[in-house]
Amino acid sequence: MRQVVLYIAMSLDGYIAKEDDNIDFLSMVERPGEDYGYQAFQHTVDTLIWGRRTYDKVLSMNMPEFMHKDKKCYVLSKTRTGHDENVEFYGGDLKDLISSLRQQPGKNIYCDGGGEVVYALLKDKLIDRLIISVIPHLLGSGIRLFKDGRPEQYLTLTQSLTFPSGLVQLWYNAQPTELNQDTLLA
Repeated sequence: MRQVVLYIAMSLDGYIAKEDDNIDFLSMVERPGEDYGYQAFQHTVDTLIWGRRTYDKVLSMNMPEFMHKDKKCYVLSKTRTGHDENVEFYGGDLKDLISSLRQQPGKNIYCDGGGEVVYALLKDKLIDRLIISVIPHLLGSGIRLFKDGRPEQYLTLTQSLTFPSGLVQLWYNAQPTELNQDTLLA
């Protein structure tokens, strides 16, 4: 079955952007020839889910070409409908979208934020794997990756990678069932 994979970067103190959506801190780990596994990851997915603010941020970067033309892209939005040349806007129930996508043949489903989308997916326990790149920088404030109010979830660390830039990449699988303290101590 297709998995929903969160692949995202955050500051060491848990922020994905400043309050004004500025993500310049991400560039501090850019190194020639180093993509931190991004291209390899891209070959494992064929569908993308973004929040509208994340999509707007990508469009503001003025790239010569939309970076995910080879994927089916959904942008979650309460205000926009239909589609543009790059994405389909989706305002329905997120659980229904994920359920429908999982029933279709294809590769994994890539989620790349923002915080509201991550919150909604975690709230309904729809994320199967989290790949989080931790940038060695303390933003101090901003948009948190993990908002309060979501249910507690146990994760299993499957891989951790360190890079000369100081970036640490953590790979976790979400547990399919509830675990309690007795299960963890057994």
